Parts: sequence; structure tokens; C-alpha cells
Amino acid sequence: MPEESQKPEWTPPQAGQEFASRVMKGIEASHDGLARGTGLGGGQIQPDPPLIRRRQLGLDDYVQGVLAGDRTILGRAITLVESNAPAHMELAQEVLKQLLPHTGRSIRVGITGVPGVGKSTFIEALGTYLCEQGHRLAVLAVDPSSSVSRGSILGDKTRMERLSREPKAFIRPSPSGGTLGGVTRKSRETMLVCEAAGFDVILVETVGVGQSETTVRSMVDFFLLLMLAGAGDELQGIKRGIIELADALVVNKADGENKVRAQAARAEYARALRFLSSATEGWHVQAFTCSALTGEGIAEIWAVIEAFRETTAASGVFAARRQAQILDWMQAMIEEHLKTLFFNHPGVKSIRPQIEQAVLAGSMPATVAVQMLLEKFEGDRELTQDEPTTHHQE
Repeated sequence: MPEESQKPEWTPPQAGQEFASRVMKGIEASHDGLARGTGLGGGQIQPDPPLIRRRQLGLDDYVQGVLAGDRTILGRAITLVESNAPAHMELAQEVLKQLLPHTGRSIRVGITGVPGVGKSTFIEALGTYLCEQGHRLAVLAVDPSSSVSRGSILGDKTRMERLSREPKAFIRPSPSGGTLGGVTRKSRETMLVCEAAGFDVILVETVGVGQSETTVRSMVDFFLLLMLAGAGDELQGIKRGIIELADALVVNKADGENKVRAQAARAEYARALRFLSSATEGWHVQAFTCSALTGEGIAEIWAVIEAFRETTAASGVFAARRQAQILDWMQAMIEEHLKTLFFNHPGVKSIRPQIEQAVLAGSMPATVAVQMLLEKFEGDRELTQDEPTTHHQE
């Protein structure tokens, strides 16, 4: 029989040698798969190390960490703000209260457009340019939500690979959660946390689902609408509602064979804009072209945004819009609180299943069902308020 080939003896890598993988040294004692104690070879089996839990942060930890620009604490502060747990919400409001004096020093830009227009590629090109200019950039990318898990379908950190490596950029993807307009319910609070951390440009990328996307206007200073050339009638009426809210129209993907079509589309939009009123007082809305792929036109678009800020700041429109947005934010929080209060009301929760079944069966109109639920909610609250308070005297 032929002799068996001798396997070369493995030798540890020498210093300076490069390997694709690193070999970790094994444990000294053997593990026989039995209970903790003595192994087959007589060696003492060491217990597994305890799990390392993250240290719980307090109010001062969050505030000081965010103000110091600590990325880890910034991410945890945003997670705290986005949480719906009652204990987290109380702490989050205290954190926001402490951070509020350090906010409001950024330019907030909303970027929207139909799916496929290249929003993420555009933001990566613009964001990289801003970082090169010395700006600190925060990108709040709202991803479409899965109808099953409610989590993000797309990952902007994956799609913005080049921008995610920029030390001056911070990308925070969040699932839209089915929120109208594709803007997460906590996006306003998240912007404030990022501003307190020292980011002077906030870009909000939205899902881009049509006219419901206009809710982004209520939380940004400059509203940018990305368009495509050759996607159909550029002047169809369904787009008018969102075009009327834009501060600038940009026809993206103006490169290669598509460059001529993009320039033609820009001319069409420019003519249409003459018949529409501007979304911002004292500002003339224009149409532009750019290529997020090659970077052509990116610097010009940022120059337009800076000109917008200078013009509106001088006229007082910038500050007035910010103040109006604060009132809108307050009203939105009131509506959210009332909605939560209504659906968590014990009386409403007790009769809601039967009423919903009656509506589904067709035996009760939806308007009657709503009236019954509201009467139950209001009636129980009136009874609670009218109950006499017993005072015990010592």
C-alpha cells in the first residue's frame, strides 16, 4: 500500500505576516459538554463570563453626552426619544428640555420625490460635498416600513456607503411605521437632539409616496422636490399639490443620454412654476438639473439653499416659519395624546370589539359607532370629574 501523505505541521504566523483571517487561541481545558465542574481530562472548566449589560444612563449622562458630541450616547438618546414606553417618554422629555437652549442653529432641509428618483444617491452626493466644505451633517432617513414587522425595509446606511464613512456625517435610519407623510412621529424631537450635538445641517429624507408626503413641510426650513425626466406628463395635476410646497425643483439623473431629456423637463417645470404661487414669501422657486452620480450641479443646489436662508432670514420669514412650526408641533402632540387617551380608555376598550363587529357585519353605520364610542369616553370622564372628593381631617 502506498504510504499516506504527511500533513505539514501547522506553525503560528510570524510577526509582520498578513492573513485574511485571524486564528484565536483555544481554551486550555477541554469541554465534554457536561455540567460545569471537572472535565474528562481532570481540568477545571471555567464558567462562561457573565453577559455585559449596557450601563443605564441618567438625565445628566444623556445631556452631557449629546452636548459633547458622543456618537454612542447620541444614538441612545434618539432611541430614547423614539421609544413609546411611558418611563422612557418621561425621561426623554426631560432630556429635550435640557437640550432645547442648544438647538435651532442648523438649516433643516427636507428632500422628497417619487421612489426611484435617486433620493439616497442625491443625499450621499450632497452630504459628501457638505462634509468636504466643513459642515457637520445629520441625515434622518425615513425608510419604508414592513407591514409585517413594522421595521425598515431599506437600509440607508447600506445605500449611503460612502457618506457613512465620513467622520462629520451622522446617518440615522428610522422606519416610517406607517406614519402619514413617511416622517416618523418623533422626527422633530430627533432633529433637536442632532442640533444640540452640533450638527449644522439636517437632511430629512422621506419615503416619497405622493401628496401625503407634504407633512415634511411642517418641520423643515427648505423643501426640495426631486423629479425625473421622461416619467410621464411633467405637468399632470396630481403633482401640483406637492409642487406648490417646494422651494426648489431638481431634475435628477441629468447625465449620459438622459441629460438632454432632463434639461427639457427642467424647462417645462420652469414654465409651469410661473403660474404657481411660491411656498415661501419673498422667494422665487426655480427648477434645476443635477446628477447625483457624477456630482454635477450639487454645489449649485447648495448655493441655492444658502441663498434661501440669507433671503428669508433678512425678511424675517425664516424665524416666522420656525415659530409656526413649533405651534404645529404642539398641536400634533396634543392630538397624539388625545388619541392615546381615547384608545386606552377602559370604557372604550370594553365596548370597542362589539361595536367593530357590528360595523363589519353591516348592522351598524360607522358614524353611529363613532358616536357611541365618543359618548362612552366623554360620559365616563364626566362621571369621574363629578365624583365628590372626600377630605379626611386629622
